[in-house]
Amino acid sequence: MDNPELRRRFAALTTAHLADACVRARLPVRCAPARVHAVVPGSRLAGRVRPARHAGSVDIFLEALDGASPGDVLVVDNNGRLDESCVGDLVVLEAQGAGLDGIVIWGLHRDTADIQAIGLPVFSLGTLPAGPQRLDARVVDALASATVGEWAVDREDLVLGDDDGVLFVAASRAGEVFTLAETIRDTERRQAGQLRAGISLRSQVQFDRYLAQRQRMPALSFRDHLRAVGGAIEE
Repeated sequence: MDNPELRRRFAALTTAHLADACVRARLPVRCAPARVHAVVPGSRLAGRVRPARHAGSVDIFLEALDGASPGDVLVVDNNGRLDESCVGDLVVLEAQGAGLDGIVIWGLHRDTADIQAIGLPVFSLGTLPAGPQRLDARVVDALASATVGEWAVDREDLVLGDDDGVLFVAASRAGEVFTLAETIRDTERRQAGQLRAGISLRSQVQFDRYLAQRQRMPALSFRDHLRAVGGAIEE
């Protein structure tokens, strides 16, 4: 799935839909830690990962952008550090000029007001006025992969972000995951419509039937029941 198609399909989905689709596809749900959030609420991004592992200087970001394609997302690995910011307004402007769809930072940013004015989606752990006061040796594969929380990601991954957070999906499984997510979305919309019409969720998912079956089969899970009746509450 190329970047334009990715953005088109994600425009009608949420990261929650995609996370549930990963569960249904038996894939790891690779979410950035909950503290990673958008600098501007309502921001959305979707693109192929362009990784960069920070070592104290912005040159790694410039090099990453030099090889990026329009619609990519710069994923910055600063090891989740909370003692320095590693991305500011100039890097964000450079990324915007290179046609990127946004930036995800496993670390902090600064120049918040300027970044908000620029408008490029940026997700980070938060903000701090101080930039790096160090210059570490750059690792050989600094542009090959990045770590965000417990997950290592690379150019074979897609990154999606919205108000619920950031999710990574293997590009090779994106078609399957998106199709499942669209099915889940449509089911949930029907369920929400019925709720607004006064039909309870318990009635929709035949909850009384589930309770009766569980009396006979204690090992029956609610998730198994939902799959049987076509519900989409949990995945």
